[in-house]
Amino acid sequence: MADKQDKAAAAEAKKTRKAESKARRGQIFQAFNMQRKEDKWLIPVLLGTLLGIAGVVFGIGWFLDIQWFLLPVGILLGLLAALIVFSRRVQGNVFAKADGQPGAAAWVLENHLRGRWRVTVTVAGTTQLDAVHRVIGRPGVILVGEGAPHRVKTLLAQEKKRIARIVGDTPIYDRIVGNEEGQIPLRGLQRELMKLPNNLRPAQIDVIEKRLAAISSRGAALPKGPMPAGAKMRNVQRTLRRR
Repeated sequence: MADKQDKAAAAEAKKTRKAESKARRGQIFQAFNMQRKEDKWLIPVLLGTLLGIAGVVFGIGWFLDIQWFLLPVGILLGLLAALIVFSRRVQGNVFAKADGQPGAAAWVLENHLRGRWRVTVTVAGTTQLDAVHRVIGRPGVILVGEGAPHRVKTLLAQEKKRIARIVGDTPIYDRIVGNEEGQIPLRGLQRELMKLPNNLRPAQIDVIEKRLAAISSRGAALPKGPMPAGAKMRNVQRTLRRR
């Protein structure tokens, strides 16, 4: 009886793995088709990467008189390099579309930060969809603003003053996402936060998070991600005013 259950469980696990693998292949194929329609250089670049890497490895094998042995290795390395290039081009396209859209910074913070980061989106905001997001991590507290610079700077100053009374001498950083001088480009936001110095221990992060969680969030609620292209901003602002 136990053997039958084990075999059934193994068969079910194998079936699940196949389904997940098929789903991943489908997602990659769908992403490839979408990227191909918008990126005319995608296929030439991928083919160039594949053939270039395979050619280099084959050339090394030719010099060592083991070219046919190294050819499969070169093809595999070329496929891997092409996959990396494809991933980067897709990511670049996604960031390009999200850049400048309300909620784009919140999307990056919630989906692209790695490690022990505690993200709270829209701790302060306006009905014009300006927002300040709070991140707690090893560097301390980071306030990330997005929107019109003159309004965001005011929001950042107010929020920084508000939380400084609670976190004491914990370092507080502030950054504004944008493409103007002194701002952080959207695609560079994750890198900017990752390069900040480590000032806190994990236990201190937990303490600060609990302290700040007691503060009731204020400001308009932004959507958790970039606004879709063509969205009617007047309707969004009207909805925010009713809240």
